[in-house]
Amino acid sequence: MNDLELVQELLKAKREVVQEIHKTIVGQDKVIEDLLIALFCKGHCLFVGVPGLAKTLLVSTLSQTLSLGFSRIQFTPDLMPSDITGTDILHEDPVTGKRVFQFIKGP
Repeated sequence: MNDLELVQELLKAKREVVQEIHKTIVGQDKVIEDLLIALFCKGHCLFVGVPGLAKTLLVSTLSQTLSLGFSRIQFTPDLMPSDITGTDILHEDPVTGKRVFQFIKGP
């Protein structure tokens, strides 16, 4: 398969994903496009807005469409990035007394 065929195949797959999302989400074309760009570039998205804009529904629909996992985090004013991603905790080995950092994964 040459590069042109690969790009055409990827474009077709993207159109099919968008078409499937549009079965649930009406409008929001720019948001859907930006979400897919971030996903395909292995990036991140943060949706901020008033209740009722279908933010959660969009992400859950995308996860179902692509057979991906889905979880949701409710932000609070005191939420820190390490609460989401995880953090390094200093542990001391009781036998050797050596201290090492251990990464504790977030939710």
